[in-house]
Amino acid sequence: MTEQALWPDLPLSAWSDTCETLHRWTQIAGKVRLKQTPLVNHWWNVAFQVDSRGLVASANPCAGGTFDIVFDFVDHQLRIAKSDGRSESFALAPMPVADFYAEFMRRLRHLDIDVHIWTVPSEIKNAVPFDQDRTHAQYDPQYAARFHQALVQSARVMTAFRAGFIGKASPVHFFWGSFDLAVTRFSGRPAPPPTSVTPNVASWVITEAYSHEVSSCGFWPGNGGYGRAAFYVYAYPEPAGYGDTPLRTAEAFYDKNVGQFILPYDAVRQARDPDALLLGFLQETYEAAAGLGKWDRKALERTAQPRT
Repeated sequence: MTEQALWPDLPLSAWSDTCETLHRWTQIAGKVRLKQTPLVNHWWNVAFQVDSRGLVASANPCAGGTFDIVFDFVDHQLRIAKSDGRSESFALAPMPVADFYAEFMRRLRHLDIDVHIWTVPSEIKNAVPFDQDRTHAQYDPQYAARFHQALVQSARVMTAFRAGFIGKASPVHFFWGSFDLAVTRFSGRPAPPPTSVTPNVASWVITEAYSHEVSSCGFWPGNGGYGRAAFYVYAYPEPAGYGDTPLRTAEAFYDKNVGQFILPYDAVRQARDPDALLLGFLQETYEAAAGLGKWDRKALERTAQPRT
């Protein structure tokens, strides 16, 4: 398979309606996960994982066991599988968010899972509650599959990047609020509470997310303020001079509007060696944050991979 087949074309203009609908569908499942799981530092408990089929929220506690939620972008199914052997599923197909919400909750009740969520979407301006949203109703299976493939490739490379760090680091995971794939490294030092405001998110929630200094990177499918698919890196708190760091990655730049380094997804997709380009970008932007922030890099970084 060619590199460009592995990294599919994903122009936001071609699937923006599907992207917006999926964002809200995943939030419904994500809020169920939020309600059912105990808080883990920085809200890691609420995130989804990328697997070979799509996005999975696994082992959510319920009375007498657990249940998994899977957005299957291969067979285009939403599946709920309970640890007692029972399962429910329905097709991922064009439908209003309100209908998806009703069907999802109905299937949970069939499995004797009784959960109630706040129906207002998080991190979305002027959001319409799920049970009232009949505007967002698109699902293009071809682009859902492309999105999944982009996530698979991004997660694979980001996992390799994560392996070079022996300090505290998050899993490579997908946040349904911001609708992005992310992995975060920590200096080990506490950080001041953020002062920014996030739509429909309490300030204490953001304080928990950014309680410690970070260098974080990820993949957006087109949201996030940049307007097209891209990889991003930011530091919090941002050290002086961070945005002025010269980069070896010619296609990358610092976007003052979002306060992050950006590498367009198309630059990676079209590169002769996408993995090398992306890893180089992630490494040099991390080094900028760690160097200017005076992280204890000797204690935090792995100098060589162990033999297996």
